[in-house]
Amino acid sequence: MTKLLLSVHVLAAILAIGPIAVAASMFPRYTRTPSEDGEGRQTARVLHRICRGYTLVGIAVPVFGVATGAQLGVLTDAWLLVSIALTAAAAALLALAILPGQQRLLGRPEKAGAARLAMVTGVFNLLWAVVVVLMIVRPGSTTGA
Repeated sequence: MTKLLLSVHVLAAILAIGPIAVAASMFPRYTRTPSEDGEGRQTARVLHRICRGYTLVGIAVPVFGVATGAQLGVLTDAWLLVSIALTAAAAALLALAILPGQQRLLGRPEKAGAARLAMVTGVFNLLWAVVVVLMIVRPGSTTGA
């Protein structure tokens, strides 16, 4: 059962968080340089829709992660608690800054807003990178790595 939970957790992370990270990173570029034919604006709308849609699928990542941690008996390990906190911070950034920021820029593009959104998206991606490293390295883990 542990292998199934871990497999679903990793697949959900790759298939949900990956597209959000890429689409959110590309979004500011298409709002900074509006094209005359409106193609950039249309691309930005699609990227926002990708971020919004995959956010719902992304809920599976922490759900299956906690289930896997419970199955392995590591829910109180420091590396997992830090990962959970970083995941919560990334989720908060996505829900409270990235998605609303994208929505605002779709309504009224501005260079300063796009630059700010690009920075927040970079922090979001950095948080996920740290979580991935913690999941692989598992410092202090007794389950072996």
